[in-house]
Amino acid sequence: MNPAPPTREPMPPPANREALHRAVERLFGAPDAASVAAVCETLLSDWHVRARLGWRPLGGEPALPGRLELAEDPQASRVLVLEPEVPLSEPLRERLAWFGRLAGTRLRQQAETARLYEAISRLALAERLQRALFAIAEQAGTERNLAEMMRSLHAIVGSLMYAENFYVVLYEEATDSVRFPYYADAADRDPPSPDRSFPLAELEHSLTWNLLKGGRPMMGSMEELSRTVSHRLVLIGPDCEHWLGVPLLREGKVVGGIVVQSYRADTQYTTQDRELLCYVAQHVQAALEKRQAQAELERRVADRTAALREANRVLRQQVLQRQRGERLQAALFRIAELANTSDGLDTFYAAVHRVIGGLLYARNFYIALVDEETGQLTFPYSVDEVDNVRTPRVHGRGATEYVLRHGKPLLADPQELERLAAAGEIQRQGAHSLCWLGVPLLLGEKVMGVLAVQSYTQEHTYNERDQELLTFVSYHIANALQRKHTAESLKQAYAGLERRVTERTRALALANRDLREQIAERERVERRLKYETLHDSLTGLPNRTLLLQRLEQSLERYRADPQDGFAVLFIDLDRFKVINDSVGHLVGDDLLFQVGGRIRACLKTRDVVARLGGDEFAVLLDGIADPGTALLIAERVIGELQVPFRLGAKEIFTSASIGVALPGPHYQKPEELLRDADAAMYRAKDEGRHRAALFDDRLRREALSLLEMESDLRRGLARNEFVPFYQPIVALDDGRIVGYEALLRWHHPDRGLLAPGEFLVIAEEAGCAESIDWQIFEQVCAQAPQLLGSTGFISINVSGRHFRLPDLDTRLLALLAHHGMSPRQVRIEVTERALLDNPAQVKRMLEHLRGRGVTVALDDFGTGYSSLSYLHQYPFETLKIDRSFITELPRQGESQGLAVVRAIQVLADSLHMQVIAEGIEEEYQRQALLRVGCRYGQGFLFARPKPIEAWLPADPTPAVA
Repeated sequence: MNPAPPTREPMPPPANREALHRAVERLFGAPDAASVAAVCETLLSDWHVRARLGWRPLGGEPALPGRLELAEDPQASRVLVLEPEVPLSEPLRERLAWFGRLAGTRLRQQAETARLYEAISRLALAERLQRALFAIAEQAGTERNLAEMMRSLHAIVGSLMYAENFYVVLYEEATDSVRFPYYADAADRDPPSPDRSFPLAELEHSLTWNLLKGGRPMMGSMEELSRTVSHRLVLIGPDCEHWLGVPLLREGKVVGGIVVQSYRADTQYTTQDRELLCYVAQHVQAALEKRQAQAELERRVADRTAALREANRVLRQQVLQRQRGERLQAALFRIAELANTSDGLDTFYAAVHRVIGGLLYARNFYIALVDEETGQLTFPYSVDEVDNVRTPRVHGRGATEYVLRHGKPLLADPQELERLAAAGEIQRQGAHSLCWLGVPLLLGEKVMGVLAVQSYTQEHTYNERDQELLTFVSYHIANALQRKHTAESLKQAYAGLERRVTERTRALALANRDLREQIAERERVERRLKYETLHDSLTGLPNRTLLLQRLEQSLERYRADPQDGFAVLFIDLDRFKVINDSVGHLVGDDLLFQVGGRIRACLKTRDVVARLGGDEFAVLLDGIADPGTALLIAERVIGELQVPFRLGAKEIFTSASIGVALPGPHYQKPEELLRDADAAMYRAKDEGRHRAALFDDRLRREALSLLEMESDLRRGLARNEFVPFYQPIVALDDGRIVGYEALLRWHHPDRGLLAPGEFLVIAEEAGCAESIDWQIFEQVCAQAPQLLGSTGFISINVSGRHFRLPDLDTRLLALLAHHGMSPRQVRIEVTERALLDNPAQVKRMLEHLRGRGVTVALDDFGTGYSSLSYLHQYPFETLKIDRSFITELPRQGESQGLAVVRAIQVLADSLHMQVIAEGIEEEYQRQALLRVGCRYGQGFLFARPKPIEAWLPADPTPAVA
């Protein structure tokens, strides 16, 4: 929508026109309605219009006389109204109305932009949802198993919302049981098995139970969900920050549910997430039903096919068995009866011979067995027309041995016997038969003997049916022999078993006793290890681990009931290191032991006293409702520790500083309480020790401010925010500039220009002060040629920290050489404190620099130790009088401060040193310095420190001092 063309108006004054131009530029960069109102407020302030500016509902109360409606906000259905305190002139009213129309145009642009962004977001969400639904429908038609399909569904839901923790539950109404076919949870270490079904009663009153029983979506934190159910909510598994579950419905009945949950405090589900998950659940249910129906159909087809295959196999076996039974039924009955009724093997052999004789020609029949002890071939039963007596023999090459070797029946006529003999397989022994049939006696897979029949006449021969029958009979004979062998072996086994049982019982009794002793010893060791893990070895008090466990429990009780308060005391002994170093560590350990006992005596039984390490103790006080009670207990502990300790023949005095911290809603971890109590303890030490201090909002703000300042310092280093400002050093008689002192400044992006006093102490503690100094040295050396030309000098301040490094002098000289700067144009200023640490190394470096032409000045002379030996031991050429002496100079006459300055000047003149006075701010101070003979100075009287850009246009020609 195009704005109405602006009406011509009287031009405002130049200052107002400049303010109007700035306001118009800010107006079309305003991101929201609040920014538009802020621009209008600024314009009213620049134009000195006294009026109230505010929003009123569109179409509200009627316009009052003098009220001016500037702009309408379509998004919020409101109008920006100006109510002047004094009537506005007509030109001013027209200019304000014109600017209001511009503001209304900007508000309509913002509304249109917001509407477009909202439409784009809805379109993107709809496309993502459509792709997800297509993917869900595709999963139902894939051939992957259910677990893979569930993982794919999890990934699809995760693309629509936060679903790191996701599970699907299916409910079976017939059995009133549930199953979790898919369960993904980052915090649950014991997830349910996807193949196991659980009775729903095991989950009674849990979130899943409420979802399945209620049949409606549930969403919220644990507290919110507890209020929505009519009974007590039972939490199963890890506690989450937010929970969202929707039911799976089939024809109006609940058949399962889909659940997502968040363990992060910054991630919660919205109503849009709930509606989206409900919509997705419908399609997931359809996919699951389709997959279940397909799986059920495949299972039924497979079961039916397997049943038909088994029936066919059984039918074929029955047919074969029926045919075999018809052929051998009579012989089976007889053989089975003989095997069960015979008294001995001789009787059994004879009876079997008669049965076989009834089935086939068996006039010549014998049984051959292998003797396991001798390995010979024996014949326990033999009936033969020609060779009736068969004596045992070693293994040879007869037909019987052939069957033993090969383990299979042999049906041989004379031609076959001749062929085998010619092949060397057998050797004919005894009477030659015309037809021979032998079958092996098998015991398991081992051949134990041979059952054989033979004929000496052509009238009787054997065929395959006879072989089959004799083979069948051989199985029963082998079984009978096996039963006899088994009975004997069983008898021996029973005796051996009884003996082994007795021996094993005795061994188990001894092992049981040893095991019980080992278990008892292990339990004792575990109890000891657990105690040592949670307690201090010196004092026997709980250690930091046990204290943090108890603190966690107290913090959880406090979150459940803020009335259940507690307090944490952090105790540190004052001057314990002095005691340890003077009387020894053994006495120090004894002192710590007695200190722990005294602290314990000041508290209730349920309070916890812990030793954190060294001379630090901590106390957890239960039932503390206000800070006063905690401070009173802390004072009681301080008073008890003030009583002298008797350690052997010595009487030791000590005291303690205590920090106190109370719980609050902002505490999430027990370590935070311990940290704040420690911070309060350090404040107690800073305030003089032997006292207690309470951690409050001021300490918290200071800690946060310190942390923020350290971060800003490091970022400032990276962004080169530290710059040198230059203050001229002038001749006091005529004011000409003879040199400059480079002073550190910080262009903070939020706080503006900062002097060193606002950040240098923090920089030293953070360990980045040296880096800041070198950044300044680098800039000064780069800028000095533009500022000085070929004459004059620049002074840089070098703190005592730099002299701890053995290569400071070489680094400075290398820096000057890199920038092509003459060492004679550089002065380094050091304080008396810098001379105290490692004076030999400091002297060596200063003499090296002086020898290369660098001038050395003693800064802040008179404020330190003021040892006159410094002046002739070190190569100083300049003394700088501290500003504290300059401020004491009198306007007229004499004073003690003037006498001190005169004495410094006389001393410097006698040593042929130059004197520079710092901090000159008044004309009378310059005159007083001139009277005592001081020639050079610097201060606000002449100029304030400024960046190099402020000095370059003046193009001074410094004189050589």
